[in-house]
Amino acid sequence: MLVELVKVAKLRWSPWLAQVRMPFGGTGVRWCGDDDAKPGKYHVEWTVDEDIAWGRNAKPAVVVGPGVRPGGHCVVLRGRLDLTVDGAAVLDFGGLQILLDLADPLPEGVDGTWIELFMSARRSLSTRTNFDERSVGGRLPPGQAGLIKASDR
Repeated sequence: MLVELVKVAKLRWSPWLAQVRMPFGGTGVRWCGDDDAKPGKYHVEWTVDEDIAWGRNAKPAVVVGPGVRPGGHCVVLRGRLDLTVDGAAVLDFGGLQILLDLADPLPEGVDGTWIELFMSARRSLSTRTNFDERSVGGRLPPGQAGLIKASDR
């Protein structure tokens, strides 16, 4: 997914943070890429690292369509929930498929509906580039991100 990196910053008590923007919203996430990354467009892949529990961190969306926004101390992702034949849950997030781990079975009737995920801004959400840094000696060319991550693992 193409995102715009607005800025990267570090506060004394926190990891590197990045402000990212997309056509359907923007938010802040943990940055694990090049500390010298410049603003620009980057291709990234999103991952949700927290188990999904309906009613706790997953709820029906009021608005239809993909979205991302800050939500207090969390990041809110909005997408369409799809269940596979083998029971896996996938979030269609603006055309990007994000595999979800479920803490409990989902309620009936949620397959194909728009939902919002409330992910911890520092523990549950990560994105990484579709580009292998090793192929350019650890430095990424303009237009490619290192790693954006909202996780304290």
